[in-house]
Amino acid sequence: MKKSINIGFGALILAAIVAFSGTFYTLEEGEQAIIVQFGRPIGQPVTDAGLHVKVPFIQDVRLFEKRLLIWDGAPNQIPTKGREFIWIDTTARWRIADATTFLESVATEAGARSRLDDIIDSVVRDQVSGSELVELVRSASWKAPGDKVMEEVPAEVQAQLNQKISRGREEITRNILTEARKIMPQYGIELVDVRIKRLDYVESVRERVYSRMISERKRIAAQFRSEGEGQSAEILGTMGKELSEIRSSAYRKVQEIRGKADAEATRIYGEAYNADPEFYAFSRTLEAYKEGQNENSVMILTTDSDYYRYLKKAGK
Repeated sequence: MKKSINIGFGALILAAIVAFSGTFYTLEEGEQAIIVQFGRPIGQPVTDAGLHVKVPFIQDVRLFEKRLLIWDGAPNQIPTKGREFIWIDTTARWRIADATTFLESVATEAGARSRLDDIIDSVVRDQVSGSELVELVRSASWKAPGDKVMEEVPAEVQAQLNQKISRGREEITRNILTEARKIMPQYGIELVDVRIKRLDYVESVRERVYSRMISERKRIAAQFRSEGEGQSAEILGTMGKELSEIRSSAYRKVQEIRGKADAEATRIYGEAYNADPEFYAFSRTLEAYKEGQNENSVMILTTDSDYYRYLKKAGK
């Protein structure tokens, strides 16, 4: 009998301990809780950190994050308004704004992310398919850089960059956020912001773009080569013209100098002749002998030749 009493007393103490431990629960900073009774949430969400009380065995606690959470969607292939297929990767920040509604609608964070996938991807698809590619890659207030920078950009890309647009990437992102936010309250979710993380052409389009860029680069290179050859021909032509002018001027100066020298020589010869005609004739004849003969020269002269006159005198 005494043994049975001890066992019953011990069981009572154990039950009291279990009941006492099930009465209290602790909330950490950044957490919120919903009390669930018989599978249904009761009361308001508990958001204050610290020790809290619940009814043991009957009530249960469901904990949820109170801080910002990150949603990172899978990249999607979407056509733009101009039928360019692009890969677009988006991300968002969200929080559990109404824990009771959240629990009743999606139950867990995994369920919430699944709904976010459906909602945000659908809104992004609608916005991208209704926008031109240039609107997705730049803002409406963007201005093209200086001419020197734009010279290196393919003509097709220049046309897109210089195109005037009524809305840009920021407005499209705001539209995505606005449209997606309209659906979130029914799930107890607050969507804080949405961002386009990455935007790129699909592989087939990228290859065509690269091909056009290569062709454009080749065209620019050919244009530069043509301009260079034209400038080279112009420079060579100018050099040839200047060289001809220099040669002509030099030849003219040479002829002028030669003419002056011949005139001076003629003057000197004339003065010498006037001073002593006989000596001048003798001197000129000797020069003729020197210039007109060598060791093997053979001369046939008549005795009355002027050329022979001084030789004949020399023999007397």
